[in-house]
Amino acid sequence: MLNELMHDATQERYEPAPAATGIGQDVLPDVYRDAPEVAQRMAPDVPVFCFSRNALAHQLKRFQDGFPGKVTYAVKANPSPEIIGALSTLGMTTFDVASPVEMELVRKFCPRAILHYHNPIKSRSEIEQAYRAFGVRHFAVDDKTEIEKIAHVVGTRSDVELVIRFRAAKNRAVCDFTSKFGADMAYAAELLQLADELGFNTALTFHPGSQCIDPVSYVENIEAAAEISRRAGVVLKQLNVGGGFPVKFPGQQTPPLSAFFKAIDTATRAAFGDKRPDLTAEPGRAIVAGCTSLLVRVKHRRSESDDLFINDGIYGALMELTQVPIDLPCRALRGAQVLEGQMKDFVIFGPTCDPLDRLPRTVRLPLDVTEGDWIEFGLVGAYGAATATRFNGYGAIQTTDAASVLSS
Repeated sequence: MLNELMHDATQERYEPAPAATGIGQDVLPDVYRDAPEVAQRMAPDVPVFCFSRNALAHQLKRFQDGFPGKVTYAVKANPSPEIIGALSTLGMTTFDVASPVEMELVRKFCPRAILHYHNPIKSRSEIEQAYRAFGVRHFAVDDKTEIEKIAHVVGTRSDVELVIRFRAAKNRAVCDFTSKFGADMAYAAELLQLADELGFNTALTFHPGSQCIDPVSYVENIEAAAEISRRAGVVLKQLNVGGGFPVKFPGQQTPPLSAFFKAIDTATRAAFGDKRPDLTAEPGRAIVAGCTSLLVRVKHRRSESDDLFINDGIYGALMELTQVPIDLPCRALRGAQVLEGQMKDFVIFGPTCDPLDRLPRTVRLPLDVTEGDWIEFGLVGAYGAATATRFNGYGAIQTTDAASVLSS
């Protein structure tokens, strides 16, 4: 049937970008030095994302200077307007998108952006919308039926790239991404050969899993990509190494990004020799985690148990804590004062009426933290804004400029 078918935070102060970029005064109305100043001057009674454009720029530059290929941004990590707008002004021209909604968002800030539609499973209407309305020419697939769908909708066109996603040989990440997507090596070779025979541009991609803390995972997958290319008899011109680059969370031993970049470069040269493909990466968490902290307020402290109730929780910006075994750096504030002294482990509940709305691990805070104080959680730039709901009427989170954020 297929043959019958015809694509690190800085401390500098800065001014918001012009309103035309989408992150001007209409979105971020004030500029603050840091979260304590936000607490003192705004005294917010709703959760606040403290966003630092300089921190975002610093981390993006680390990738652009260090990764041996093209750097794109995985929109799923944080689709907030201030993030997409800032990345656009900082020179990001290619975005990894998972839905037409994300495509529309990117187009608002970067009309000429290249969009990589790397969600491997798409409906025919989504393929049609991506191709015709948003000009997408890069589609990930991990199944023959998906290739058939794309060929039926767009035709077998040489200006369309099919990116075959294969499954990681071994999970070395905090979050295993092998259970939902990815063809095994033998099937991936079949798919690569088929896409090539149909006349599409072809590439391979893998994802080592979110928060991958071992560069060896990239090495193993790059070696697998070379073997898939040989089995298919297709010279590989493009290899996308996915995301998964880690952030240094408290208590985790995490190699520096430079170790990952070096391992990827060395492994690609060794595996492909003089036929080395061009490399692409699509980091999300590692670019945006450190540019935003979350400022929440203590609503109540139980006298008999010392449990704390705050105005955000697992139905808001802290949902990922229930899915991924990570801890966030945090500190308690009383206005501009950072609370110190004797510490204690607190059980923390969110604001909803659901008993499940509880952080999965205790949080160590000063002994005298109480109602009306604020807690700043760092490293929530990734998946904090992306996963917040409006359950029980909570979940509205304000965003403001804070030139420095809690990052460690």
